[in-house]
Amino acid sequence: MVKMVSHGKHIALIVQQLNKFNPKNQSVEDFLNESAEMLQTLNVTEEKFVLETLAGCIQYKSLLDVVVNAFFVRDGKYCLISERNLYIVICYLATFQLEELGLQHFSRIVKSQDTAKMHKFLRFFFNALYLNTWIKDEWSRFYDSLYVKENWIDPLLRWQPKVQQLIEQLMDKLSNRTTTVKTSTVTQPKEFNLTVPKPRAIPIPLPIPVLEKGPPVPPSTYKPPKEKKQLKEVKIKNRQKAEDLLLKANTDQFKCATTNPKKGENIHNDMKSRPAFRAQKIQSKIDNIPIKLNAAAILREGALYQRKMEQELKRIENLLRGAGDPSEFLEWQKQMRGKDLEEQLAEIECRRLQGKLSHEEAVLAHQNVTQENKKKADLMREEKAELMHQYAEKRLQEQKEMRELVEQVVEGHKNAKQAKLKLQKYKQQIVQEVSEENRELLRQALEEEEEKLRKRCELIQQIRAIESLPILKHKFVDLTETGGHGLICEMSIVELRERLALLREAQKAAEEEKRDQIIHEKQAKEQLLLDKLDQISVFRAELGRAAALKQEEKKRKSQAGESHMKDERILNLQKKIVEKAMERKKQAGLLKITPQKTSIASRKDSLQWNHWKELEESRERRFKTLQYGFMARETAQKMAAYEAARSGATACILRSEVK
Repeated sequence: MVKMVSHGKHIALIVQQLNKFNPKNQSVEDFLNESAEMLQTLNVTEEKFVLETLAGCIQYKSLLDVVVNAFFVRDGKYCLISERNLYIVICYLATFQLEELGLQHFSRIVKSQDTAKMHKFLRFFFNALYLNTWIKDEWSRFYDSLYVKENWIDPLLRWQPKVQQLIEQLMDKLSNRTTTVKTSTVTQPKEFNLTVPKPRAIPIPLPIPVLEKGPPVPPSTYKPPKEKKQLKEVKIKNRQKAEDLLLKANTDQFKCATTNPKKGENIHNDMKSRPAFRAQKIQSKIDNIPIKLNAAAILREGALYQRKMEQELKRIENLLRGAGDPSEFLEWQKQMRGKDLEEQLAEIECRRLQGKLSHEEAVLAHQNVTQENKKKADLMREEKAELMHQYAEKRLQEQKEMRELVEQVVEGHKNAKQAKLKLQKYKQQIVQEVSEENRELLRQALEEEEEKLRKRCELIQQIRAIESLPILKHKFVDLTETGGHGLICEMSIVELRERLALLREAQKAAEEEKRDQIIHEKQAKEQLLLDKLDQISVFRAELGRAAALKQEEKKRKSQAGESHMKDERILNLQKKIVEKAMERKKQAGLLKITPQKTSIASRKDSLQWNHWKELEESRERRFKTLQYGFMARETAQKMAAYEAARSGATACILRSEVK
């Protein structure tokens, strides 16, 4: 028997620990170890009692939940859910520890708690009817029924009369009555007279090992890097410069707009001394821009050529009067711009090659890092495979142990399974009989519905036969008579039809007249467009020949004075790029890297090819629409000739205009 002084304190401690336990996040062993560390302040007997009670409440939780859940449903409707673990502890002590504790010690534990709660729960739990019926059946679902009856139900029934006295005492205490109960004397245990062992020898303390002094921490650990300091200084300098510029801009805000007469000459000279702005020409992507051949486009192009002809005549008149020809100056200006453009292109090519060289170096470095990472990954993969092998062996061992445990549990549940199979067969037999009766009733209902439907069909056929009989209702109407409504404009239907026929004829004559007028106007407009097309084709042919001659002359000059000299920097960079590319391809062959995608140049070529193809298709479609349109055969022939001339000379004309 366990002797303890403060029963209520220990029960409260057990309930508190049970409230903390969560089986999803913590195992039972870890929970008991943590509880043992917390209970080190208690003596050995009390600590043992608390730990055994905690372990028992967790182990037999399913059995205790059956009783406590039923208590909350029936007698404990108004009890607090937060006190659930208190009832679980009392139920565990009464079921599993009553023999060991004894009635006297159990009574002290019960009396240390709230009297009303303990009276209500013990009266519910120690009800002989409940113990023999549903409590026994529910516990038999988890354990063998014979084991439940012999080890748990029968001891509870034996203790039931004595516990009933305890329940009556609690009832008297609730009704403010006291009863004298004869208590038997408690056996006082005595210590055994054992031989006192000799005192142990004091062990000699071991020498404390002296640790070696570690290497000192380098001073660079506690100092910030130099780069950070340099960046901070650069930021401060840039901020000072920006503040100075802002201050200067605010002070001299509108000073640049005011000019003094004294400084006007200096400003004029300064503007003259500055180099002229050299804008780069925008190269047209499309040499032949398609123009929709409608009336507006033809008239617009005719006006353009007329204006060009007037300008050319004016220029010739100026030359005859003695004006200078600016073509030589323009040619010199063009040559100088070409030289500047070549220098800029060489500089751009140099930068591009430098970027390409840095890209090749970066690809080489990336390939080296990839190779190192691959080696590290292989090592990690081998370590992982070894760990997985060890884990698989451990899991196989655990599964084997669990399989043995499951087989033991299955053997204990065979009797329950046989009873369930018998009950299931009985229920299936009942269901089969009920289904046969339902089928018979359903068949009768279907026959009745078919009979009703047949009668309805016969009735509908009779009604339709009656409705199909012809009804003779003749009403003769004279179309030459009026309605007789007494109106001034009243007329018969025949007169109305005649008037409508006259109106239609008049409307048709007006439409024919208007149609003839529109046709005459359209023919005049077509003739005007044909004249314009003839004029435009003549102009285009002449301009095309002039532009072709000019282009050939320019080509001969450029071929005669062309130099094929390249910059030495570009040649060196190209050589380095070729070396780096060879090294990268060699490294890529080792790593089996897939080749890159197609270059940007090839994509540009394909886009240009698609663009020219679309232009040709649009030209063919336009020709067909002109051939089969509303114009006459002569108009279509003129349009085709104009289209052929334009497609042959437009490219040369556009180049000459741009230059």
